[in-house]
Amino acid sequence: MKLKVLLAVILLGFSVIACGNSDAKGDDTGLVWHENLETAIEVAKVEDKNIFINFTGSDWCKWCIKLNGEVFTKSEFAEYAREKLVLVKLDFPRYTRQPEAVVAYNRNLMNKFRVGGFPTNILLNNTGEYVGAIGYQAGGPAKYVESLEQVYGKK
Repeated sequence: MKLKVLLAVILLGFSVIACGNSDAKGDDTGLVWHENLETAIEVAKVEDKNIFINFTGSDWCKWCIKLNGEVFTKSEFAEYAREKLVLVKLDFPRYTRQPEAVVAYNRNLMNKFRVGGFPTNILLNNTGEYVGAIGYQAGGPAKYVESLEQVYGKK
């Protein structure tokens, strides 16, 4: 019994080490959503991609849930995002607890970008400079990607 527990602890330790301290989480489309803007900026510089910050209330905001289901989970958006964007998700859930440090970090960025409602998506270039903002738009992933291209085309 002690040997099984010891092996389980060792395997868990290797799992934690293998995962590292990554702030990124994958989703069903294979997209990686960072939870730290500074990390995303570093990735964007290296990969020469724009940054897309999704301010969301994932477990309560009707329009956030709608945007996620109609756009972010679709292959057309995923293909565009993989090629052009470094994604950041800053969540403000009501029913899911977050560590206080995450709450404070997200709120600080919400204030910095003057986010007044959800969903708000802030668009930055690959060095972290503000380019524009968009929210929910009807029309699915094709329309949303078109809107992103228009905003990023203005820089």
